[in-house]
Amino acid sequence: MNAVVKGRLIGVGTGPGDPELLTVKAVKALGEADVLAYFAKQGRRGNGRAIVDGIVRDGMPELPLYYPVTTEIHKDHDDYKSQITDFYNESAERVAAELEAGRTVAILSEGDPLFYGSYMHLHVRLAHRYPTEVIPGITAMSGCWSMAGLPIVQGDDVLSVLPGIMDEAELVRRLKDTQAAVIMKVGRNLPKIRRALDAAGKLGRAVYVERGTMRNGGMINLAEKADDEAPYFSLVLVAGWEGKPSEDCE
Repeated sequence: MNAVVKGRLIGVGTGPGDPELLTVKAVKALGEADVLAYFAKQGRRGNGRAIVDGIVRDGMPELPLYYPVTTEIHKDHDDYKSQITDFYNESAERVAAELEAGRTVAILSEGDPLFYGSYMHLHVRLAHRYPTEVIPGITAMSGCWSMAGLPIVQGDDVLSVLPGIMDEAELVRRLKDTQAAVIMKVGRNLPKIRRALDAAGKLGRAVYVERGTMRNGGMINLAEKADDEAPYFSLVLVAGWEGKPSEDCE
């Protein structure tokens, strides 16, 4: 009796938004996969899926994984934790069913799959059970500081990557204790982030970037931003390298 050949799991980093920033390896994996899986909010296709439009073949079977909640419930609330844990468990088993049938499943992940990505929640549930490959992607922060032309760290500078959802006092402490920072998960946290940067003495160096590398992207010095509106795909950059040559140097 022949053993059943299990499928292969591939976590595919789609990069920060510009389809041209997909790696050659990611494009190749998408062309070879049997099933395309991706995360999205209910009623939407998701940014990761939009990035690969025109790359995936027509008629490729798709497995959308719709979040039961996003920002409707606070992340620390028991209802949120319960629903999101059940969602990842159920999503992993849906993917596992495809893998058990011998199919290769490519799971899209915006940015890099193992850096704040939803893919990692399936990875830890499935990678020990099936052949797995992770294809790295250009991170959102790299895409944003490149778009802004902003040298972020140099020499012995320390770079801190901070989630904007953290407590304000802790955000201030960490901003004071680093030369450069990337603040992610901005959204409705922008007013708090602005206050923390001001308290840490770094507001004047902060650059706000939204939808970095995307067609509708933009950036502005945070101190000059008149409102506190910020989409999901936004972050704040605080560059280090304070000793860099000034712009008026010959």
